[in-house]
Amino acid sequence: MVLVTGAVGQLGTDIVLELEKRNIKCICVDNRTEDLPSCLNLDITYEKAVYTFITEKKPQSVIHCAAYTAVDKAEDESEECFKVNAEGTENIAKACKEVGAELIYISTDYVFSGESDKPYETDAVKSPVSVYGKSKLAGEEAVLKHLDKYYIVRISWVFGEHGNNFVKTMLRLAETREELNVVSDQIGSPTYTPDLAILLCNMTLSGKYGTYHATNEGFCSWAEFAEEIMRQSGSDCNINPIPTERYPTKAVRPKNSRLSKKSLDEAGFARLPTWQNALERYLCK
Repeated sequence: MVLVTGAVGQLGTDIVLELEKRNIKCICVDNRTEDLPSCLNLDITYEKAVYTFITEKKPQSVIHCAAYTAVDKAEDESEECFKVNAEGTENIAKACKEVGAELIYISTDYVFSGESDKPYETDAVKSPVSVYGKSKLAGEEAVLKHLDKYYIVRISWVFGEHGNNFVKTMLRLAETREELNVVSDQIGSPTYTPDLAILLCNMTLSGKYGTYHATNEGFCSWAEFAEEIMRQSGSDCNINPIPTERYPTKAVRPKNSRLSKKSLDEAGFARLPTWQNALERYLCK
């Protein structure tokens, strides 16, 4: 049995769907259950509640998607961000250890500074430059502290059918604007949630524990991503590439979010399809 936290979220929803396709029994938990009647309420920041729930259900595997992801807001709400991403993750890790469950923890490219000139390997020095990144790194450290049976999976630039994301924002803005300014000096890889869900379900109970980078293949800037969105959707909206300095945000974004997939190769996991292919499948839905 697999327990999925954050099951109502963008990634969690697709993981649950993939598990159901495989006829794998799963339990869905979130603190927003109104959107999914079958989902049970669990606030991961309450240690006793998490411990009781997991020790009673005794899952073999926990896929931990629940997170505080409002990157800019986190700069003003650091305590709440750490409560969810660090303390909440530690609560889950400790309960997993108690029942012998493995844990898949979803992390992020934000644990790196973004100053490197090449794709980050899984063992590269972590040096987050935002509250969000620091909180997710603290979550990683909690997993490492309590568990031997873990998968830490770092992802970036997530998009999918369920929830808000960059693709939906670009398509919505393109309906009323002839041109859009989009940052061109932040480089990374989009991650399509249905593709990632397949990989995560393949990891579940594989026993191939460790830290992984998992995004769709290929690198691009946000501006290039936006240009491809317009091209594939048939929009006439023009994308104007601009430097980060012309689009200031409260939280610092890594300029280099490129993640090496060497970890997947070494463990025998298939890489995700190209991000262009993923975008095409997303737009055809």
